[in-house]
Amino acid sequence: MTGQPNLQPRQSLNKTYTYLNTYTNTYKNKMFLFTQKEIAFLKKINTPSKVQDFLNNLPFNFEKEGETLKSPLLTLRQEKAHCFEGALLGAYILSLHGFTPFVLHLKTVKHDYDHVVAPFKISGMWGALSKTNHAVLRYREPIYRNIRELAMSYFHEYFLNSGTKTLRQYSELFNLNTLPQNWAMRGDDLWDIDKKLDKIKHYDIVPKVYIKKLRRADRVEIRAGKIVEYPSSRTSSLRDRQKIKRG
Repeated sequence: MTGQPNLQPRQSLNKTYTYLNTYTNTYKNKMFLFTQKEIAFLKKINTPSKVQDFLNNLPFNFEKEGETLKSPLLTLRQEKAHCFEGALLGAYILSLHGFTPFVLHLKTVKHDYDHVVAPFKISGMWGALSKTNHAVLRYREPIYRNIRELAMSYFHEYFLNSGTKTLRQYSELFNLNTLPQNWAMRGDDLWDIDKKLDKIKHYDIVPKVYIKKLRRADRVEIRAGKIVEYPSSRTSSLRDRQKIKRG
């Protein structure tokens, strides 16, 4: 699989925007459609760095009214996102600019929360978009030679308030282009994508024989990990509450 930009991005963009305009005009009486203003905005966010800046500026979705997994369209309109929603939105925006829309599942132990990022590939190297409310598990520059290297970059900063390191597996890349074309405009929660991502092949990060020997994070790291961008009235764990359901 490759996430490199299309060799003819302008042709790809024209095709994509023609579809968006056709979809909007054909179903103009429907509720969940991209407006011309939204399409114009998405055209402007044309690099991973710009998309990450946009995701950072979205308030964090603390799901105070119940769990959600909104489509990119609804996330854009509700102007808030948790990590999975941010990854889906970020991957979708990148797809409008010639990138393959990938998401990657980082799986933890059962008493911690999983994370989802949106990998992208530039000049043969991998980076990732990441929506998080903390000083850790953030954007990755495209400097990693493969997906394992990218996933491993999150290992040492993935820990609980006790200092216990909890990241155990990373998934294969999930290509959102394999979904029906209008997935990004759906009005319901995307729990089916959640299930698909949880069921695909995952790879171990830590040899099982070494798990009990892992050193705890230092106290200064734990303090730094508690820094948040958007405060919540509810008590939260070190990381954002994620939506990957475990089987």
